[in-house]
Amino acid sequence: MYRILIVEDEEVIRNSLHKLLEKNGYQVEAAGNIQDATSRFKLAEFALIISDLRLPGAPGTELIKLAGEVPVLIMTSYASLRSAVDTMKLGAVDYIPKPFDQKDLLTSIKRILRAQPQHKEFHSPTHASRGMIGDSGVMKEVYNIIHKVAPTDATVLIHGETGTGKELVARAIHNESRRGGNEIVCVNCAAIPETLIEAELFGHEKGSFTGATESRTGLVAAADNGTLFLDEIGELPLEAQARLLRVLQEGEVRPIGSVRSRKVDVRLLAATHRNLHKLCQEGRFREDLYYRINVVNLNLPALRERGKDIFLIAEHLLEKFCRKLGKPHLVLAPDAIQAITTYAWPGNIREMENSIQRAVILCDEGQSITHDLLGIDLSLIEIDPYQDTPEAEQPRPQRTLEKDIQEGLSLEDYFTHFVLENQDAMSETELAKKLGISRKCLWERRQKLGLPRIKSA
Repeated sequence: MYRILIVEDEEVIRNSLHKLLEKNGYQVEAAGNIQDATSRFKLAEFALIISDLRLPGAPGTELIKLAGEVPVLIMTSYASLRSAVDTMKLGAVDYIPKPFDQKDLLTSIKRILRAQPQHKEFHSPTHASRGMIGDSGVMKEVYNIIHKVAPTDATVLIHGETGTGKELVARAIHNESRRGGNEIVCVNCAAIPETLIEAELFGHEKGSFTGATESRTGLVAAADNGTLFLDEIGELPLEAQARLLRVLQEGEVRPIGSVRSRKVDVRLLAATHRNLHKLCQEGRFREDLYYRINVVNLNLPALRERGKDIFLIAEHLLEKFCRKLGKPHLVLAPDAIQAITTYAWPGNIREMENSIQRAVILCDEGQSITHDLLGIDLSLIEIDPYQDTPEAEQPRPQRTLEKDIQEGLSLEDYFTHFVLENQDAMSETELAKKLGISRKCLWERRQKLGLPRIKSA
């Protein structure tokens, strides 16, 4: 059972979180501030620490230093998202904006803890490889594999969704290897027509086929004494797979139309987003080649699985495009930060790169980058179809805060209680400010929880 520590000075939220996590099978301890936490508990004994950013005595960032290798999940109000970005740079594993849904919180906790058991080998080298950004648990494991496999000549099969940076990993392996001073030849097998792929890879003699007006050295031979990276190797035709197998087994390549083979010393790195084992069962990929290239298997995580790295990558890309496009330094507005961390990024880093570039181009000088400039659709607003019915207009019965605490107030109930108790005396702007969120976020929450604004008579 995972043991989690909650550090939160607001009793309502602390008790609510305690009951929520216990209900979901976690062993939970709670403290009201950092001094209370460190005097009562040994932080190293927890699998995860959940802390508010603003605490009496010392901020939640102090826990990041005190917790060592224990991941710290920061809770922060919407208005403090900029501060959350800074805490991520200090080592927080992720952040959750207040107010938040129980489902969102539990999903984040499960993702963080899922990465913990196999990533507890803290004494092994986990520094980032050249050109790669991120220090999350899943990326530390990637760096570990890179550092271990790079000095060898072992074939590496890199699995990952489109846009996760498979070529960047291949280059990192090459750069750290003894072949780093020689060429790395990168080939996207999906980008070359099937009729030309063999000639491109293995070369051809003059007159060996229609259009072969001169002899040509193939890409395999061009990588001699270096590294050959075959991206999307699952798209390689069966005939080309047979030739590639010979290169790997015999260390020689024979151009199309030639009767002579040439010795080559090539290290192969391959990547795919497909299930090669399944392709073998379907007869679309050679089983002997599959087992020949699957010496070391490296799984590259999707961007949505990388927690705090999302901030680092977004800000790196922002600086990169500001510099490239000659723009002054731009910053991300709170709603843009929320959008970046909420969006699933199906296109991964490549999609984020396009989104940030678009925002930098469209952003006016002196303005911050807002959600709408990113061009991503979060589909966050959930409209209650019954919001205009008379039943929805009836005020909900109010409850006492003491009773709510005793019954295990959920975060949604806390939001509901606060809004119903204060909406008659406060404007929407004042309500949002007290809750630490934007007016837009307040409106979205009202719709989701069925709390339409009651018009005064």
